[in-house]
Amino acid sequence: MAVFTPVTRDELAHWLESYDLGALRELEGIASGIENSNFFVTTTSGRYVLTLFERLGVDELPFYLGLMHHLAARGIPCPDPVADRNGALLGRLNGKPAALVTRLAGRASLRPMPAHCAQVGALLAAMHQAATGYDASLPNLRGLDWWTRTAPLVTPFLDAGQAALLRDELAQQQAFAATETYAALPWSVVHADLFRDNVLFETLPDDSPRLGGVIDFYFAGVDTWVFDLAVAANDWCIDDASGAFDAARLAALLDAYRSRRAPTNAECTAWPMMLRAGALRFWLSRLHDLYLPRPAEMVTPKDPVHFERILRARRAGVPPLE
Repeated sequence: MAVFTPVTRDELAHWLESYDLGALRELEGIASGIENSNFFVTTTSGRYVLTLFERLGVDELPFYLGLMHHLAARGIPCPDPVADRNGALLGRLNGKPAALVTRLAGRASLRPMPAHCAQVGALLAAMHQAATGYDASLPNLRGLDWWTRTAPLVTPFLDAGQAALLRDELAQQQAFAATETYAALPWSVVHADLFRDNVLFETLPDDSPRLGGVIDFYFAGVDTWVFDLAVAANDWCIDDASGAFDAARLAALLDAYRSRRAPTNAECTAWPMMLRAGALRFWLSRLHDLYLPRPAEMVTPKDPVHFERILRARRAGVPPLE
């Protein structure tokens, strides 16, 4: 999240006149992230998150808003879009498409323990099952096609070793995507960005965590379930300094996922390549955002070296999914 397009209290108060949400009390920009302009909004009727979409178009956004509503209706703790008096989930504010969603309780846990990872694993399996049957018209926009287009744009900024790593990994991912194993992988719409900062937890009186919900579905798209699981494992279950897996957290995540649905043989075979794919996807996106940035009023750039390190670690070997 970030703020690329500022919004004043007066502008928002006027915009909110089309909603039955009462009077505006608080408006606060959210500085983390790099894709959209986001704000915490409090009115006399409750707490919400306002998003102004900087890249996604009005033709794409109903997919994401509909997905959140679809999942929320099936018991997934996620933001539910709020309709205006005319029933519209999407409006326009300061020249950008804009939407309000409900704000969930809790905060991100940036130093997760196995108890956090277990709840994330169970949540992810439930999301995969709940998403079955939802509109499958929008692919993962940061998938293989995007990697192939983006790699040449960032390669001039890399040293020789990094460029060689990028070329080799991309070639291997392209080859794997053409295999029968890849074609057999279960899929649906997936979150595709289930990082620590996209899951909220509350702390109970005994200091144990309780899942508050999952946020930020604006990278969601059709992809394989095992890729989605790999993206989560690469963030929730690692030693941040080395990129290596923390065995206890990884076991907690995978055991909880497997308790809700058992991975197929194809998923178990694909697991090493999907872990590498997850690392490659975020290495490329961070390289792109670092070297080819957009102007923003508030932005928090992220270090691409982190995912380069993870990719190298995954290429060296991974624990099995079985």
